[in-house]
Amino acid sequence: MFENIDIFAKVVELESLNKASAALNISQPALSRKIMKLEEELGVDLFLRKGKRLEITRAGQICYEYAIEQRHLERKLLRSIQDFKTTVKPASIIIGASLTTLQSTLPDLITIYTKTYPNTDIKAVTGKTHEIVPMVKDRKVDIGLVASKIEHPGLKCIPLFDDHLCLVLPLGHPFVDKSSIEIADLHELPMILFSRGTWYRVLMDEMFHRYAIAPDVKMEIDSFEAIIRLVSTCKTATLLPESYLRSNLVKDNELVVRFIPALEQMTRTTSLLFTEEVVHHASAQQFIEKAKDYFNRPG
Repeated sequence: MFENIDIFAKVVELESLNKASAALNISQPALSRKIMKLEEELGVDLFLRKGKRLEITRAGQICYEYAIEQRHLERKLLRSIQDFKTTVKPASIIIGASLTTLQSTLPDLITIYTKTYPNTDIKAVTGKTHEIVPMVKDRKVDIGLVASKIEHPGLKCIPLFDDHLCLVLPLGHPFVDKSSIEIADLHELPMILFSRGTWYRVLMDEMFHRYAIAPDVKMEIDSFEAIIRLVSTCKTATLLPESYLRSNLVKDNELVVRFIPALEQMTRTTSLLFTEEVVHHASAQQFIEKAKDYFNRPG
């Protein structure tokens, strides 16, 4: 029926069976049979035949209006399908990371990734490592970036780099010119440290307990950047991972980095964490490969 309605509309528009048959490339008798079949199916006359002239009936007018509406809908459908086929939906990745990792390691990884895949929408969710692990497991984030090696059923962990803590001092601090600094020197030393519960603070507390030292903790802060600013302002010391301490950051904030042998022996590994289903997420897989290449780590 629908094909015959299109044919009927062509006859109406050209006002002639001859012209319509030529335009449709079918014989006039065949065209007439199609119109008669449509009238039969609808149970109405579409034309009044006055000699060789056709006059459209009211029922024919209704049928023609329907045919026009159908054409519009078909064109709309074709445009929508074409838009669907040609529009490239932007890729997206959700990354979970601690605030300090987000401030230090993640910007480098995003920079190298977006050089190759500039249209990817990257979102970051912050949390402590023990919060990031369930986020990855429950697929609330695609990839976790954590300062630890994680062994968890159903999760895959790829180590990126090893890190250790350094003593960071503001210019003018008494320890800046000290010829050597030992772990015991941190006892009762005024310090600003990461908040309790963060992986690096756990590492610090383990180390303090091992060496029976108790620094004078003035502040506990989540933000690495806030610690950097407050160290200079408050003229106090801190412990920070070496990977966070870029030369320009140290210079711009007038800081001095001192290495303590006992701290260098206590390392923490920053890793990527993801589920096995990430193989079905092309953008996340590409991010992982870029991160492995950047840190020259096998996968």
